Amino acid sequence: MLLAIDLGNTNIKYGVFNGEKLVASFRVSSRISRTADEYGSVLVGLLSDRGIKKGDIDGIIFSSVIPALNYTICHMCEYFFDISPLIVGPGIKTGLNIKADNPREVGADIIVNSVSAYNKYGGPIVVIDFGTATTFDVINEKGELMGVVIAPGIKTSLEGLATKTAQLPMVELDAPKTVIGKNTKHCMQAGLIFGFAGLVENIIRKIKKEMGLTEIKVVATGGLGEIIAKEVKAINVVDRTLTLDGLKTIYNLNK
Repeated sequence: MLLAIDLGNTNIKYGVFNGEKLVASFRVSSRISRTADEYGSVLVGLLSDRGIKKGDIDGIIFSSVIPALNYTICHMCEYFFDISPLIVGPGIKTGLNIKADNPREVGADIIVNSVSAYNKYGGPIVVIDFGTATTFDVINEKGELMGVVIAPGIKTSLEGLATKTAQLPMVELDAPKTVIGKNTKHCMQAGLIFGFAGLVENIIRKIKKEMGLTEIKVVATGGLGEIIAKEVKAINVVDRTLTLDGLKTIYNLNK
C-alpha cells in the first residue's frame, strides 16, 4: 500500500492507496510544534481504525508547503514505517513542463494538482484550489503549466475580518439566500461567498481571453470548492481527491 501525504498550511491530508484505489483518507491539523511521535501516533491510530497495519505500507510520498515540518514528517515515516519517503521537489519526475520564470518557486501543491488534473481530465484546464490561499493553476493542451494566479483564501479572509474588526464575528461559510444581508452574519456570508464567486468568474474570464480560448475546463478542489462551485457556472468538476491522486501519479513515475 502507498501512503500519500499532502502537507498544507492548515491541514495535513493522508491518503492510502491499495494499487490504484484510494481506500482511506484522513485530515489532521498541521502544527509546527507537534513532534514526529505525535504525528506518527495519531496516524497509526487512524490507520488502525480502518483495519490498516503499519506493515501494510510499503511506499510513502509527500508534498509540502511548510518546509519547517519536512524533517518532522520524514522522521515520522522512517521511525514508524521504516520507509524513507519520496518528497515532491526538484529532481523528481512529474511529467510537467513548468513555464514559470523560476520553476523552483512553484509550490509542490501546485505541481501535484497540475499533474493530477492533466492526467485525469486533459488540457487546457484550470485547477482552483480553495485552501489557505486560493490558487488558479493554468495548464495548456500540451500539459505545460503556463502560470498561476494566487488570491487570498476564503477562510483567511474571514479570519482577517474577524480579528481586525471589533464587531465582526467568525461565521460559518455557507451561502445565504440573498446577496443583500439583513444581519451581520448574512452580510458577511454574502460578501465572502458571492464575492469569491465573482472573483473566480472574473479570473477565469481573463484566463480564457489571454489564452485565446472560448472554453476551458475548470476543476475545483480544496475544502470550500463545493460551496463556491454552486455559485460559479465556470467550474465543471469538484474533485476532493485531486491532490492525493496526483501524489499517486508522481509516485508511479518515480518508483
